[in-house]
Amino acid sequence: MEPAAGPAQSHPMIPARRPGVLALIPGLTACVVVALAAVAVQALELRLFGRGWIDAIVLAILIGAAIRSVWTPPAALKPGVEFSARTLLEIAVVLLGASVSAATVMAIGPGLLAGTAVVVVLALVISYGIGRLLRLPHRMAVLIACGNAICGNSAIAAVAPVIDAEADDVSAAIAFTAVLGVAVVLLLPLLGEFLQMSDVRYGVLAGLTVYAVPQVLAATLPVGAVANQAGTLIKLVRVLMLGPVCLGLAILTAVRGREGEAVTAPRRGVAIHQLVPWFIIGFLLMMAARSMGLIPAAAVPVMADTAKILTGLSMAALGLSTDARAVARSGVRIASVVILSLLALLGLALALIYLLAVA
Repeated sequence: MEPAAGPAQSHPMIPARRPGVLALIPGLTACVVVALAAVAVQALELRLFGRGWIDAIVLAILIGAAIRSVWTPPAALKPGVEFSARTLLEIAVVLLGASVSAATVMAIGPGLLAGTAVVVVLALVISYGIGRLLRLPHRMAVLIACGNAICGNSAIAAVAPVIDAEADDVSAAIAFTAVLGVAVVLLLPLLGEFLQMSDVRYGVLAGLTVYAVPQVLAATLPVGAVANQAGTLIKLVRVLMLGPVCLGLAILTAVRGREGEAVTAPRRGVAIHQLVPWFIIGFLLMMAARSMGLIPAAAVPVMADTAKILTGLSMAALGLSTDARAVARSGVRIASVVILSLLALLGLALALIYLLAVA
């Protein structure tokens, strides 16, 4: 679910109130500069090597993160960077819905869709078990498990009030998923190429492992449209698991109580938009419109190109917002749980792909 953050998901920075249009300009400009630099580097790759080894979308993250590691953007840039990392990425997801037809959905098949739900449940259990085995507190283990299995920072933000998580726990969990989410986007294409995966298989792998919906764009668009469509659909199934998971956790938390004792007072709830974000609904509506022939064929490539441009800007913002140094401040134990949980999720994803013999 996550927009850049997952986007929220991938990213913890959420402004207290909507900034004015003028306040967005400095940050947007910075993202445009980083995105253009990424395009320039890709063009240089093509000129020197005859092919682009690293796509501009991925380069935008790398360049932005490199800048962020040596320079902290001033406060004036924050509104525009946050807007790019979140809103522009959400719009890109909606536009990509027009590229997905009913035929693509049918090609995925009910077995893979059901298998995705099973992977989410198993990933939750395994990740929570790893957290408790390494002596993480219950709530921290739950946060990491949900972020890993469902949709990164967005899942963490949605689950936190349900289980009464402390602010420090939420911040630590988000810090790791933000950094690791970027690492997955960068490294997953290399794994797909090493395993010589078809576009469909790679798309399914990305959908099952990448934390945020918008990050699936960055991981799959460089591979191709088929990988992007498959990855986005599978990721949406994972995201839609957030509602049932939050409901289940609310019941378990009410029974368990704050310190393991039964309680009578209900826990705080979660807003509906946190369970089903607007951009997911928009994506599904666009997909339905495409399937019913309501979107002209000539408009589809234009919308896809626009989505890719917006994704590039958003990835630049994600890089500018990701401080790798936050990992070192959050503790080795948490880092170990997050990394082991991701490896377990990757193993489950590969097992499902080969068990179902995905084409």
